[in-house]
Amino acid sequence: MTRIRDVVQKALVTGYLTVEAENQLRKLLATQYDLEDLNAFMTLQEAAMMGRVKQESRERCGI
Repeated sequence: MTRIRDVVQKALVTGYLTVEAENQLRKLLATQYDLEDLNAFMTLQEAAMMGRVKQESRERCGI
C-alpha cells in the first residue's frame, strides 16, 4: 500500500504534484497514518507554499 510519504517524496523530487497524487493524498489522509507521514505532508505543504512544488490543479484553474 502506498504511504503519504511516498506520494510526497515523488512530488518533492519532481517538483510537481499531479491531480491524481492530490486525490491519492486525500484518500490516505482519511485513513490512519503515522507521525512520519504527517511530517511528510507538512513538508509538502511548505514546499508548495514556497513555490518548490507546483500543483497541477492550480495550473488548470489559473491560480
